Amino acid sequence: MFKEERISSWRRPLERMHPRSIRGQVTALVTLLAMLLLVPTGVVASMVAHQSVTNSTWLEARGEATKVAAAYRLGHLGDPVKPGTPGIDLIQVVAHDGHVIASSEAVRGLPALSTARPSPQDPQEDVQTCAQPRLGCVHISALRVDTTPDSPVVYAGTRAPRQSATGLLDSIFAAQGVVLILLAVAATWRITGRTLRPVEAIRSELAAINVNELGSRVPEPPGDDEIAGLARTINATLARLEHAKDAMERALDQQRQFAADASHELRTPVAGLRAQLEEAQLHPDQTDLKELLDHTLRDVDRLQAIITDLLLLERVRGIAPQPGQKDDLAAIVRAEVAQRPDPDRIRLRLASGVTVYAIHTQMNRVVTNLLDNAERHARQKVLVEVRRNGREAELVVDDDGDGIAPADRERVFERFTRLDSARSRDRGGTGLGLAIARDIVLAHGGTIEANGSPCGGARFVVRLPLAPSSP
Repeated sequence: MFKEERISSWRRPLERMHPRSIRGQVTALVTLLAMLLLVPTGVVASMVAHQSVTNSTWLEARGEATKVAAAYRLGHLGDPVKPGTPGIDLIQVVAHDGHVIASSEAVRGLPALSTARPSPQDPQEDVQTCAQPRLGCVHISALRVDTTPDSPVVYAGTRAPRQSATGLLDSIFAAQGVVLILLAVAATWRITGRTLRPVEAIRSELAAINVNELGSRVPEPPGDDEIAGLARTINATLARLEHAKDAMERALDQQRQFAADASHELRTPVAGLRAQLEEAQLHPDQTDLKELLDHTLRDVDRLQAIITDLLLLERVRGIAPQPGQKDDLAAIVRAEVAQRPDPDRIRLRLASGVTVYAIHTQMNRVVTNLLDNAERHARQKVLVEVRRNGREAELVVDDDGDGIAPADRERVFERFTRLDSARSRDRGGTGLGLAIARDIVLAHGGTIEANGSPCGGARFVVRLPLAPSSP
């Protein structure tokens, strides 16, 4: 337990030091990588530079020693010896017994710079020595003048670089490394800031969007990089959420409408039914049981019809349309007319082979509701026609009733629409038949409209897309 707390206490400062933003994290990572790359590179470069300077010094000392040895052999060497290589000013010619034969001004009066004597087999030797306190440490190249055992030795060299001189070189490499690291940090900070600027714009826009303003969209930067793809994905998601919100609002509106319609339309028959039953309860001796049951059953039938139509209307509106099968529109009409109580009242003009994609039960309900409406309001006859019109199939239902005023031809498709007494639902309808028919037709990709009929009454025209196989 104590160990875990101690580890946790170490982690907290590290977590506080850890950059929270992506920009800071990327910059810290680049800084670390730059240090890991540039620091070792600077150290190696400094070492190579030091080695190069040292090698150059040895090379110059060897060259000067060779020239001095050649002059000595030719008898042209003066005393003091004049250096011929800049920087190589420590020159001595030392005899076999250690006696200084000749020297440059820089070491005049000094004993031999070194005791090193190269062998005849390896006549040259590089030496670093600090034997002379006056000179400090020196780099010397020792060279035998000839191969005889008692050959003099030429010492040529220079003082070793001081720490300040080498430190300057190290300082240059260190400063160069620091400048490069700072440039990498600044460039990374700037580039990541510019790259992530659209992300901040997207974040700000998303923060401002609420459930009531899903129509807003985040800015889409140009290009096809990951940020542009993210912006497009967010906008596509917002569009889907907006559509889902609209669909949900429509569903809620439908539920509220359903509740309002149900409570409004069921109140009257329920109240009438309750009044009849209370009257029978108060005056049982004066109640005709058969008449009471007849009235009650009629009210129950009406309640059942209204409830059934309401549920069907909500099911049609609330469920996405399913793909149907090919169905012959004329066949649907014939089957429905054959089941009517008075089929002779209905005249048919049915073109054969007019097929549509339809859910049979739902299209059958459209035909049923239109025929119910026509028969309810017709004086004598109803005319039903199925025909082609371009790429559409048309179902036309005419009656010779009182018709519908132009101002009411859209309203008749609303729930429980009350028109004049001639087209009131007191004549047997629930007030939902045309609303159900319209929703089914719309779900099948068609249209329905009410017009005036040549017969003098109302005309309802349903248009549906023809199935591709229809001629």
